Amino acid sequence: MASIVDIHPHIISDDVTRYPVAPLGGKRSDWSKERPSTVESLIAAMDEAGVAKAAVVHSSTTYGFDNSYVLDACAEYSARLVAVGSVDVTLPDAPATIRACVGRGLAGLRLFTGGSTKAFDPGELEDARAYPAWEMCAELNLPMCIQTGPIGLPQVADLAKRFPTVKIILDHLGRPDVTDGAPYAKAQSLFDLAALQNIYMKLTPRIFDDMQKGDASAETFFPKLIETFGAKRLAWGSNFPSSKGTLTEILAAAQAGLQNVNEEDRAWIFGRTAQELYPALA
Repeated sequence: MASIVDIHPHIISDDVTRYPVAPLGGKRSDWSKERPSTVESLIAAMDEAGVAKAAVVHSSTTYGFDNSYVLDACAEYSARLVAVGSVDVTLPDAPATIRACVGRGLAGLRLFTGGSTKAFDPGELEDARAYPAWEMCAELNLPMCIQTGPIGLPQVADLAKRFPTVKIILDHLGRPDVTDGAPYAKAQSLFDLAALQNIYMKLTPRIFDDMQKGDASAETFFPKLIETFGAKRLAWGSNFPSSKGTLTEILAAAQAGLQNVNEEDRAWIFGRTAQELYPALA
């Protein structure tokens, strides 16, 4: 069986002196207080679940733009982990900051435009001051994760067109409304992104949970998603420990949701796509 790779776990240090809490916007996420997981805890959870490697996503709602912990921790476990960090891409020194972080092992970036602690602001995706940072991503072949909802998808499309060589990974599948069921007309703005070949999707617990809501079903949604985007542009992410449950339970739920998908497509979703996005995980 192909190696399982997780592209969306988080880690929180238990050393607040070395890694002080300074959340983006001043509000810390509840999960990071209630269910913190150190890098050592993540490695143990990966071992238990059978997850070989991971791209660890910096917690902006804990550390703001201070990537120290994710960089230090992933460097310590570089055989299994790579770091995905966050910088203020609107600052003039953002390109230099990105290059410096790459020197410390940064493998990708993430834009947090909303989520657990604030409403989505698509305006953050339209700020031309960020373009030099995007150009640095293109130069260094860094993928860019974007955390937004349906409100930000037009801006995501514009960025994908403006920076066609930057791989854009949409966190939580862009949070589509799937409650209407097949053919999922409410999620059409998500499916419309498929024509942009540099846009990839993360399948996280949110979408698997949504399969239990309204008229949605895993049997109708995931085949449509794979037919539209192709499994090579889809990757599983646990959102552990932000999502409730053990990593083993979260992985099992995803595998159950994709049980009717063929083995080749599952191999891409649970590992190969991640290794294409983050070659250090291959």
